[in-house]
Formats: sequence, C-alpha cells, structure tokens
Amino acid sequence: MQRLEQELNTSVPHSARMWNYWLGGKDNYEADRKLGQYMAETYPQIKEIARASRAFQARAVRHLAGEAGIRQFLDLGTGLPTANATHEVAQSVAPTARIVYVDHDPIVLAHARALLTSGPEGATDYVHGDLADAPAVLAEAARTLDLTRPVAVLILSTLGHVPDSDAAHALLRSYLDALPSGSYLVQCDTIETPESKAASEEYEEGGAMVYRSRPREEMERFTEGLEVLEPGFGSIDLWKPEAPLDREPIEQWGFVARKP
Repeated sequence: MQRLEQELNTSVPHSARMWNYWLGGKDNYEADRKLGQYMAETYPQIKEIARASRAFQARAVRHLAGEAGIRQFLDLGTGLPTANATHEVAQSVAPTARIVYVDHDPIVLAHARALLTSGPEGATDYVHGDLADAPAVLAEAARTLDLTRPVAVLILSTLGHVPDSDAAHALLRSYLDALPSGSYLVQCDTIETPESKAASEEYEEGGAMVYRSRPREEMERFTEGLEVLEPGFGSIDLWKPEAPLDREPIEQWGFVARKP
C-alpha cells in the first residue's frame, strides 16, 4: 500500500479518474474534477462521449460473446471499474468467458483487485502495466488467456494517448500479430474537428496526459488488414444501437473487426 500511495499523485489530473468523473463516479480527486469540469464546459460533448463509449463497449462485447462465440477478452487501458464492465457483460452471455484487464494507474489497480471478480465458471485477471509494452502485457495475459485461440482486444478511447499515428498503428499490430485468425479488435477514439482539437489542447495544457484526436482517415487506417463488421467504421452511437438516437451522433468513432 505504501508503494501504491507513492505512485498515486492526486495533485495531477489523470485520464482514468477524469473519465470516472464524467461518468458520474466518485473515484476521482480535486485535480481531476477541476479539469474535468472545465473540459465539460468548453467541450460539452465529452460527457456524452464517456457514456457512449461505455455503451458501445457493452454492445460490442455482448455481440462478440454471443453471435461471434468469443470466450477470451483483453481489455487494454480499462480505466476504473464501472457497471457493465467487460467481464460482467461477457459472462452474462457466456459464463465461461475469460477476461484480462490492463492499466497502469495505481488507483485502478486498487479497485481492480476488489471489483473485477469473475463468475465461478470463467476467469478474470488484471495486469498492472503499460499497454505500450505489448510483449510484457501478452506474457502476463497468457497466464489467464490461451493466446493460441481467438481473443477480442478492446482498446477504447485510449489510442489518443499515443500521439504519433504510426506508433499507434504499430502498437495495435503488435497485439494482433500475436493472436490467431478469428481474433477481434474493438477500437474507438475521438475524430478531429475544430472543437475536439481545441479540447485536446486544453486537456494537455491542464496537466493531463496528452490525448490527440485524429482525422477520420488516420483512424480508419487502424482497420487495415481486418474484416470490419457492419455497420462499419463510424460514430459509435450508430454501431448496433439498442434504441433510435435522439441527438446528433457523437464525434467518437470506432469499429469492431475480425482478424482473417
């Protein structure tokens, strides 16, 4: 616990805790709330983006565990546990599903050990590490997942923290290349518009880790070599919605795709 306290700098805003704030959670600190509120005032869509990302995640996991028959999930940059977490959704459809979460925030570690509990037929594990180190993450994940069988990789609202698009693309490939045919990728991030670009700059200036919105053509590059499921690459609001949309689609775009 002493090491955890040393790692946990509550005076600096952190993306996982700010995300928690935008979702209405309580696992955040004054620095997170201050910048989070400022962002919500200057870029009001951010709270909708947070909620829509969680809803997209649940719909994608439900589809993969159901229609696609996937039983293994690797959730990269999971953030703080919330309702309808990956393991809850997957195991509600397939009780034998096995899930590994990855994050490097010490407060996520503290909560993960208490909250990311598996049902008796499946398994849930947490890797406290940097998702940018794919070989190390995969080695740890292999304690719970069989990497010779299909795995669904989730990396949601996270690749924006890798500012260089070539590096972000290479990072995705380092995971997918290690997994067999029939694996899946679920990915989303913020499309660059004048408003989202300004919000990204304010986010960084506020002391948080850099997060870069990307032009849609740069983000669409992440689908290269994959079989993109319908309805394709677009606003996550429009990916198999459970009800008609009563507002304009948000600027968070993504896709679900299969490795051939």
